[in-house]
Amino acid sequence: MKLSTLYLAPLAVAAILAGSVSAQVLPTEEKDLEAAFGGKHFSPYAGRGFPTQVFWGDTHLHTALSLDAGAFGNRLGMDEAYRFARGEEVTASMGERAKLSRPLDFLVISDHSDGMGFIPRIIAGDPYFMSDETGRRWNGLINEGGQSAVTAAIEMIDKFSRGEFPFKPNDPTIMRPVWDDVVAAAEKYNEPGRFTAFIGYEWTSLTPPGNNLHRNVIFRDNGDKASQVLPYTATDSIDPEDLWANMAAYEAKTGGRVLAIPHNGNLSNGLMFAVETMDGKRLDQNYAERRQRWEPLYEISQIKGDGEAHPFLSPNDEFADYETWDKGNLNFSEMKTDDMLQYEYARSGLKLGLQLEDKLGVNPFKFGFIGSTDAHTSLPAVEEENFFGKHSGVEPEADRWQHPTLRGPTVSIMGWEQASSGYAAVWATENTRAALFDAMERKETYATTGPRMTIRFFGGWDFDSADANTRTPGPLGYSKGVPMGGDMRSAPAGKTPSFLIAALKDPMGANLDRIQVIKGWYAGGKLHEKIYDVVVSDDRPIGADGRCGQAVGSTVDVPNATYFNTIGDPELITVWEDPEFDANARAFYYVRVIEIPTPRWMAYEVKRYGIDVPDEVEMVTQERGYTSPIWYTP
Repeated sequence: MKLSTLYLAPLAVAAILAGSVSAQVLPTEEKDLEAAFGGKHFSPYAGRGFPTQVFWGDTHLHTALSLDAGAFGNRLGMDEAYRFARGEEVTASMGERAKLSRPLDFLVISDHSDGMGFIPRIIAGDPYFMSDETGRRWNGLINEGGQSAVTAAIEMIDKFSRGEFPFKPNDPTIMRPVWDDVVAAAEKYNEPGRFTAFIGYEWTSLTPPGNNLHRNVIFRDNGDKASQVLPYTATDSIDPEDLWANMAAYEAKTGGRVLAIPHNGNLSNGLMFAVETMDGKRLDQNYAERRQRWEPLYEISQIKGDGEAHPFLSPNDEFADYETWDKGNLNFSEMKTDDMLQYEYARSGLKLGLQLEDKLGVNPFKFGFIGSTDAHTSLPAVEEENFFGKHSGVEPEADRWQHPTLRGPTVSIMGWEQASSGYAAVWATENTRAALFDAMERKETYATTGPRMTIRFFGGWDFDSADANTRTPGPLGYSKGVPMGGDMRSAPAGKTPSFLIAALKDPMGANLDRIQVIKGWYAGGKLHEKIYDVVVSDDRPIGADGRCGQAVGSTVDVPNATYFNTIGDPELITVWEDPEFDANARAFYYVRVIEIPTPRWMAYEVKRYGIDVPDEVEMVTQERGYTSPIWYTP
C-alpha cells in the first residue's frame, strides 16, 4: 500500500460516512483498500449479484370484477384489494373490518377474463344488460340481496359453465374499458422497490362437464405493452395450447414477456397432467417444449385444497393427506375416481414429467412451486386467525363453517373444508416487476400454506457437513451449486448429489417440526418416490431408512385456540447427500418444511363465536412450505 493511501483512505472513509463524498469518486483509494484487505470489501454483502431477499405475495386474487366473485356478493374493487395487500385496513363486503398482520410485497389481481366487469354493470343497470330479460332479472335479484342474490349467482355461473350465458363473455366493447381500468390500477399502485402490482388475469378453461384447467396469466411488462392486447378468454378457446399461441403472439407484437400458472389440478379430474392433448393425441416434443416455456410454475396450494400429494398415490407419506379436496371436478358434475389422481397432483406430475422426458427428450412438467389464495373477496387474508374465506358468501360469521363453499347436484364442499392457504415466496434481487418475474421464470420460488418461513435449498456435488455451520447459506449455495428451480447434469465420476438446506421459522409463527427431501426418479422403466427426513427438531433420531418415526408432539390448546413454542426448533439447517443415487436415472428433489401443530382456522372460529361443531371438523393443522425442485439429468 502506498504511503499516501494510508493518510488518504481514512479521510475518504470519513467523507463518505459524512455524506459529503460518494464512494464512486474515489476509485484509486477504493482499489488500494481492496488490495490491503486481500482483494475483498470489508462488507460481506458488497458486490452480491444473487438474490438475498425473499418477497411475499399472492398471484391469484379476484375482485368484484370477476363474474363469480361479484355474483356471490363481493363489492370490493381493485383499489381496496391493492390497499389491503399493502397493509391498509379496509371494510370487507359483509361489513367486517379487515387488515393483514404484515403487508405483502407483491400482488396479481387475476380477475376472470370471461365476463370481466359484468357484475358491476348489471348491478348498475347498464342498458347493455337491461335490454335482455335475463339481465333485468339478475339485476333485480342481486340488488335485492340475501338468498335472491345467491340464486342469481348460482344461475349465472351454471349458465356460463354450460355455454348458455345470454351475453357474449368476450365482447371487446365491454372488455376494453374494463381492461384499461385494470392496467391503470396496476400502474397506480406499482411502486418499484416497495410494492409490485403485476398486470394479470385468469384464463378460466373448463372442459365439459366442468374439469378445471385454469391458468393465471402474468405480464412482466408495464401498461404501455399490456394494454395493446385484451385478455384471452375461455370463450375464445378452452385449449391451453391456444392460450400459449396467444401468449406467443403477444410477445411477438410487443416485445414483452408473459407467463401462465396452472392451478387446482385436484379439480381437473385427471386432465392437469394428462399424457394426451385435448384432442386425444399423445404428447410430442413440440408440446413439451411449449408447456415448459410458457408454464414454469404450478400453484401447489390454495383455498380450494392442497395439491402436493394424495394418500392414495403416496401411502407411505403420513403428511400427504393435507387439506385434500378430492370429491369431484369444479362443479361436481363428475365424481372423482382413483385412476384420475396421478394426473392431478404435483408430485405425480413431476414424476410423469421424468418419464415423458425419457421418451420425448423434453420434460413438459418441469415446473416450480408457488402458493396463492384464489380468494374471491378482494382480500388475500389466509392466516389461520385472520381467514376471510373463498368468496363473500363465506366471509367471517358464526355459521359460515356449515355454508357450502362449492355446491353440486349430490355433493358439496362445506365452509369448514376451505384451506386457509397460501402465499408465494420469491427469491429476487429487488422488489420490481422485472426482478420478481425473472425469478418466477427461473423457478427460484417456493410455496407456503400461509406462514412466512424462510427456506433456502441448493444442490451441487461438493457441499460437505461443515457448510451447515454457515449463518449465511446464500453465498455458499450459489458458489457451490444451483438454487431451487435449478438443474444438475451428468454426475462427475464418483460424485453423489449433496444439498444445502436451511429453514427459519416465521418470526410471528410456529417452530419447525422437520425438513424433508422428497425425491422422485425414473429407472428400470418405472417411476419411484421416497421421502427422507433430513433434519428434525428436538434431537429426535432419524433411522437408517431416512425416516424419523417419532412425532414432534403437540402443544395446541384447542378450546383457547392457542399453542406454545415449547417444542420444535426455530431454525433447522443441514447438508444431505442422496444415499441411493443412480447416476443413470433422471430425478428431482424438492424440500418440504413442516411446522409443529397449531390451531386450524376453525379453532379460532369456535372460540371467537362460541359455537359447537361436529367431530369431523378439523381443528389442528401442521402448516408447511414446498420449494421448487432441483432436477438431475444424466
